[in-house]
Amino acid sequence: MKRCISAALAAGASAAAAAIALCGPPAPLSIPPGAAGPRPPDIPTGPAPPGGRHGPCALRGVSDDVGETTATPKGYAPARGTVKALTLFIDFPDARATISPRARYAEFFPAASDYFRRSSYGRLRYRAAPLLRWLHMTKPLAAYGIQRGATFDAGSDSGYHALAREIVHAVDASVDFRDYDLVNVIAAPNAGPPATRTVLSVTFSGGDMGLRTDDGVPFRNASFLWSRQPGPSAFRVVNHENAHSFGLPDLYFTDGREAPPAVGHWDPMDEDWGPSNDFLGWHKWKLGWLAADQVDCVTPGSPVADHTLTPLATPGGTKIAVIPTSAHTALVAEARTRGPLDPALCRPGVLVYRVSADVRSGSAPLQVMDATPGSGGCHTGDRYVDAELSDATYRPGSTFTDRGSGTALTVLGTAPDGTFRIRVRPPSLPSPPDA
Repeated sequence: MKRCISAALAAGASAAAAAIALCGPPAPLSIPPGAAGPRPPDIPTGPAPPGGRHGPCALRGVSDDVGETTATPKGYAPARGTVKALTLFIDFPDARATISPRARYAEFFPAASDYFRRSSYGRLRYRAAPLLRWLHMTKPLAAYGIQRGATFDAGSDSGYHALAREIVHAVDASVDFRDYDLVNVIAAPNAGPPATRTVLSVTFSGGDMGLRTDDGVPFRNASFLWSRQPGPSAFRVVNHENAHSFGLPDLYFTDGREAPPAVGHWDPMDEDWGPSNDFLGWHKWKLGWLAADQVDCVTPGSPVADHTLTPLATPGGTKIAVIPTSAHTALVAEARTRGPLDPALCRPGVLVYRVSADVRSGSAPLQVMDATPGSGGCHTGDRYVDAELSDATYRPGSTFTDRGSGTALTVLGTAPDGTFRIRVRPPSLPSPPDA
């Protein structure tokens, strides 16, 4: 099965990057009564204190694109506080919508907003502002040249630039783009091939792509959503694509290579099909969803010490232990248990993975360490899950040893409240300097 193959194209490249630093919906575009559905119970967690993503465990690396660098470059959408998403709907002369825009909107919201709220422990309040009418494009879909890998080339009369230019022209008189942080463009579900055949959904994030609105702001941080994804919680294509606008990379291979997945179903930036899955703790820290005191920074040369990790599924407590192994790489440990965003998790335990901030999106910038290699996993019957890594967690009594750095991590035990106690032997020597 081909995993989700939506992509964020590089900011700063001639044919790449899209995103807007925008803010709040004008009154005509507020969510209509009833469209948002029932509100879930409040998560009892206050806002994260500022900072916390700096210091000896912060990683440097890719700075001109989405990536695993601890600090996200300027130009991307904020991932904390109230984030407002202008949400538009398009169809084509050869693919007129057969459902109402309200029905299409309900395929994604409020579920995607609720997902962000829960995953961020209430620190991201996502407000989708829909313009509930179909914007009829003037040309057949094929005339825009929209296919897998289509670019946003301001010098071209086809591709996403031509499509976006027509969209902006259609709404510029009634929409103030300065009021929004990002843009969702949702196509009629019958426009383009089924997602099971070719996934077209794509995000252009970060840089100025050469298209400006009448409000004087660039059209950027824009996600184009096509077809329908199969399986439960298919709305997560929004969470995957919008996370590119927040600065997260693709964790699956985008170059077509036939290789085992590097992360699998442990983060929606790899697999966002099938049963729900939560964001990794490193991504929550990068996005500002974890406070400084929820990250144990284990510096090279420090003594062997024990750490208690609270599962990602529950608010509060220490979420990740970060062990830098160079200026660009680190090992991360977090506790994963079954919860609202991980309902199908089959092996609770400590997940260990390597972050490489100098590796580009789509080239495995993050790799999960498999505690049970060759086991086949525990989701062998689910076509939307790469099963091998589904049981990758380390259980009490097991040890992960990183031969390159000498780091050792042992899971000592678990408590009735779901916390896991680990012992970390960090690298004995300081991290090597930048190459």
